[in-house]
Amino acid sequence: MDNKRAREIVNSLGVIEVLYQSRPIWIEDIDGSLAQVRYLDAEDSFEVPVGELKES
Repeated sequence: MDNKRAREIVNSLGVIEVLYQSRPIWIEDIDGSLAQVRYLDAEDSFEVPVGELKES
């Protein structure tokens, strides 16, 4: 995924499914080429490269 699309998803009022390592995640923030995310079934957040996120 590119940074522009990741920002569109973060700013969206809808729910858009995004995957990281084939698991659904919630994007909490974007900082340059890194995204602060968390798995939907967990509370801990972590940073990943935006390019590794996949919109499903």
